[in-house]
Amino acid sequence: MNIKFRLMLPIASFAIWLPNQVGADELKEAKVTQIIQDVKLLPSNAAPHPAVVNDDVRHGTAVHTGVQSRSELTFKDKTITRLGEKTIFSVGEGARTIDLSSGQFLLYVPKKSGGAKVKMGAVTAAITGTTVLGNVNPNGTTSFTVLEGTACIHLENVGQSLMVHAGQKLTFDPIANRLEDPVDVDLNQALTSPLIKDFKRLPSAHLIEQEIQRQHGAAGKVRGNDDLTGAVNVSGASVGTATPEQFVRALNSLLVRSNAHQICDYVAAAVRARPDLADRIVVAALSVSRRSDFKQPVGKQISCEEIDCIIREAITAHPAATREIVSAAVAAAPMLRDCIVAAANVTQPCQEANAFVEPHILNSIDPANTIPGEVVSPEQPPSGL
Repeated sequence: MNIKFRLMLPIASFAIWLPNQVGADELKEAKVTQIIQDVKLLPSNAAPHPAVVNDDVRHGTAVHTGVQSRSELTFKDKTITRLGEKTIFSVGEGARTIDLSSGQFLLYVPKKSGGAKVKMGAVTAAITGTTVLGNVNPNGTTSFTVLEGTACIHLENVGQSLMVHAGQKLTFDPIANRLEDPVDVDLNQALTSPLIKDFKRLPSAHLIEQEIQRQHGAAGKVRGNDDLTGAVNVSGASVGTATPEQFVRALNSLLVRSNAHQICDYVAAAVRARPDLADRIVVAALSVSRRSDFKQPVGKQISCEEIDCIIREAITAHPAATREIVSAAVAAAPMLRDCIVAAANVTQPCQEANAFVEPHILNSIDPANTIPGEVVSPEQPPSGL
């Protein structure tokens, strides 16, 4: 059952805390290192005045960018913050806190700085040696794109956590109060952002270029889609319109004829095609290897290596369903719970997989539900048609 919590966030805050190993003096101020058009400093104890390069920005002083204006600030540890137009920035009290009521930002954290935590209203991002682009709207809607490195995004009030990799974008809607699955974005397009092209080359530019090359090299490598579509079509349905039973039956017709590597490909394709059935797809894949001998305990013949592959592909395809995937897998193969949890922790380290409670074995994820009475081959239509 999906429960949506509603929460309005009239002001989104964006906060960064750097770790203790960074000197305290490095955390208290930044210098203005670039100005484009209208940028003002707003001290708490003085009148606003135009910013100039090398101005110090400390706690109690805000930076405001006007229309079509931008600015860059650099901290002592070489962390860089760039601000888009119509953005209000201030260094808050404590280690290093950056507050934005709304606006666009770029954050570059050097690899050796020890990482940072970024808080955007209800959302917290943990990053280590990462370059990110973000946008915080006045209504609390937040987008977060990783250009290189990784970020763990946490929505603490509902206990949801997702990993965002380079080349992915995550969006938080305060009305739905849920982190949606990260989506792939074209990093070449991201590089057209004024926060990149209107400034000097980032120290992490070569890492972003490597991610672009990797992204292009991976294009078009989704496997199993055609086979899955054909198997579902045999039932007289399409991938999108098939009932859960039709879809799982079609998937099973492929799994029973596949080796371990092919099974992983089909899991990835199936979860992407029908994310609503992610838990049942995983159970179907885990159940295949025990069908040859029903006297064996559930999951006994499945190796941890096979478990790792199935869990990894399923979670990568639908990270928001990590908890449901792990719970269903443990219910289907309780003897391999440790392997399942370990695979989930590696794939989605933001999730606290080891803290999962023992799942209920619901009818909808009972392994028996994924084993049809008659497996229909895609090459041979079912009898009665």
